[in-house]
Amino acid sequence: MEVSRELLFFFSAIGAFNGIVLSVYFIFFAKPKHISNIFLGIFLGMLSIRIGKSVFFHFNHELSFHYLQFGLTACFFVGPFLYFYVNSITRTSSNAYNTWKYHLLILVPIALIIGFLYPFNNHVDLWRPHIIKTIYIQWFLYILMSFYLIRDRIKKIFNKNEKLSSIDIWLFSILIGNILLVSSYYFTSFVNYISGALTFSFLLYILLLFVFYNKKNKSILFNSLNKYANKKIDTSEASQLIQRLKTVMSKEDALYKNSNIKSIDVAKKIGITTHQLSQLLNDNLGKNFALYINEYRIEAAKKMLKNDTNLTLEAIGYECGFNSKSTFFTTFKKLTGKTPAQFKKHQ
Repeated sequence: MEVSRELLFFFSAIGAFNGIVLSVYFIFFAKPKHISNIFLGIFLGMLSIRIGKSVFFHFNHELSFHYLQFGLTACFFVGPFLYFYVNSITRTSSNAYNTWKYHLLILVPIALIIGFLYPFNNHVDLWRPHIIKTIYIQWFLYILMSFYLIRDRIKKIFNKNEKLSSIDIWLFSILIGNILLVSSYYFTSFVNYISGALTFSFLLYILLLFVFYNKKNKSILFNSLNKYANKKIDTSEASQLIQRLKTVMSKEDALYKNSNIKSIDVAKKIGITTHQLSQLLNDNLGKNFALYINEYRIEAAKKMLKNDTNLTLEAIGYECGFNSKSTFFTTFKKLTGKTPAQFKKHQ
């Protein structure tokens, strides 16, 4: 191998190798353990496998078709996991980014069926160019879907009053880099496509420099990536979640009647994490979980007191979810300014 070819091999392969290393890090070691890190790791892994296949095929055209098919199958999942990653750190509701399961439920069978029924070594003319071109188009469509998720961030570029955050720049860089990669593969010949591997190596190290710079300067980038759940829930999504909260609280078997109710129980009912529930109540309603639940309990108790039921005051408290007479009386006085007995007397 000539020196120039050795250098070409080195610079094109080093990106794929380091991509695999980063993939393992994000999947297994990145802290805190958040699904966004796993998506990022799988995305880098799939992309690195695809790049590695390009490198080895460029320098060895006799490479087994099994390796070619493996690399292209990995490429089939690059776009989806890019989208899953962007979705997981830009959407606060777990229901919003849990849609990845439905995507894979469709994509995995497609990859398996085509791989088994039309293997590369027996259907080269089908893979080149039809299946390969389709994979690149699918990758590009997922990139567009990812851009749609950050459309509000893109508007910041044209608004002088808003400044781009580190996470904004990070997302733009990844998506633009993917456009360059998919373009370098789509618009080059099948034999001379080492440009994709070189592009990946170049972009990977540019992004690593960006990450290092932000980490060195204590940027909010890493807090944004790893603790993105701290982001305030946007108004439209918060309204929907609050409405779902009201629904589960207004049912006949309302959750607040359970004296042992915990925030995790309510969070599961509306499809978010306990942290997001706490965030929703604090940021959008200005109250903590205990106060929110007790308000429903006191409202239920007031209705029972107005209806002049035959139940004792203590029994009403238990019926509404309080686990002791003293807690019921104290909470009732705190929220209404009267004791249950005084309230009932005035009715």
